[in-house]
Amino acid sequence: MAEVKASLICAVVVAFLSSTVLAIVEDLDDTFKDTRVDDVWLVDFYAPWCGYCKKLEPVWYDVGAELKSSGSPVRVGKMDATAYSGIASEFGVRGYPTIKLLKGDLAYNYKGPRTKDDIIEFANRVAGPAVRALPSKQMFEHMMKRHDVLFVYVGGESPLKEKYIDVATELIVYTYFFSASEDVLPESVTLPELPAVVVFKDGAYFTYDEYEDGSLSSWVNKERFQGYLQIDGFTLYELGETGKLVAIAVIDEKDPTEESGRLKTLIQRVAKEYREHFNRDFQFGHMDGNDYINSLIMGEVSVPSVIILNTSNEQYFLPSEPTETMEQLVQFINSVLNGSAQAYGGDGVVQRVKRVAFDARSTIMSVFRSSPVLGCFLFGLPLGVISLMCYGICTAESDDGSDDIDLLKREGLTDEEEEEEEERRRAVELEGPEDGENEEEEPDLEEKAPEEKKMD
Repeated sequence: MAEVKASLICAVVVAFLSSTVLAIVEDLDDTFKDTRVDDVWLVDFYAPWCGYCKKLEPVWYDVGAELKSSGSPVRVGKMDATAYSGIASEFGVRGYPTIKLLKGDLAYNYKGPRTKDDIIEFANRVAGPAVRALPSKQMFEHMMKRHDVLFVYVGGESPLKEKYIDVATELIVYTYFFSASEDVLPESVTLPELPAVVVFKDGAYFTYDEYEDGSLSSWVNKERFQGYLQIDGFTLYELGETGKLVAIAVIDEKDPTEESGRLKTLIQRVAKEYREHFNRDFQFGHMDGNDYINSLIMGEVSVPSVIILNTSNEQYFLPSEPTETMEQLVQFINSVLNGSAQAYGGDGVVQRVKRVAFDARSTIMSVFRSSPVLGCFLFGLPLGVISLMCYGICTAESDDGSDDIDLLKREGLTDEEEEEEEERRRAVELEGPEDGENEEEEPDLEEKAPEEKKMD
């Protein structure tokens, strides 16, 4: 009895936990479109057959539990985009999984890493006000410690503040936006005029200038990264949206060498000391290993080395000689900027065909490396089918010949029989006159016979 009771208690606990999990992540249907406006929703649009969606599922329940326990106003849900394709299309879902935060009439795409902490940080940032106030020096210092890049509007009501709010509403998916009065800022910060938009990063601050920097949205988009970064594939994808060229020191952090350290230091110095010259057009950083770069350029980059990428058109630039001094690095960057450096790659037709072939080869190789048996099945089966089709096509001609022979046989004539018949016909023609003469001679003999009798 004790074991039975224990089993019942466990079943009740499991059922309770399951219902709790289902409560924090709601399954959405076609009624969601009409009921969502009054709340802020974080929604995972998924497909049941999608492997990435299945991998995200436990993370998604953790996100729901964390937001629920923290008292966040964000409600977490998931929708089968294949069952409710109409609603998914209205929200611009093109792939799976797609994560969106829906706030009023606005829909924000999440493009970051699919980890619990990153998704929660995104949800809390976007769900709150577009511009957050910093009422005191203590709050300002606290935010400076929390954020590597901090955008602050300083001043009162103005047309610039309206632009700032619009930009914050658009770009809050990437970073936070704050507002403060001048007396909240550190004493070391001096602004030429108010109102102003200031970005604090890299141990310094930089002020937006409408005449030099163009639109506020473009300036914020370019300044939302630190001057020097550790770059990976995801960061490089985000940097592509800034429109900047990316200067990278390709190094091996697992096996650091003197040359790697020297190139990394050169890139860091140029990023800091030549900010006024290159910040508008270049982003600087380093990347650990060359695997991602090699797949990007469909070639081989040595380690360590320097490469400049143009993510907008898939071009890249390599120095024509070893980069040993900062002057040589600056000269190389200037040559890329003025167009004198040799550009490789691109997004032309030839490169696109090359990309398709390269991706196909890479996929095949990765499958065979991870699972040779699966690779043989996936690629051997289609080859077997194609071979059978070719065999069928080739043997179809001989089958047609055999059908012709069968037809001739049914008519009583084959090629050999036709030849024999022809020879027989010729023989008859040749033998015909001789037989006729013999037939004519026989009556003569019969006619002569009575005369001979009379003579006798």
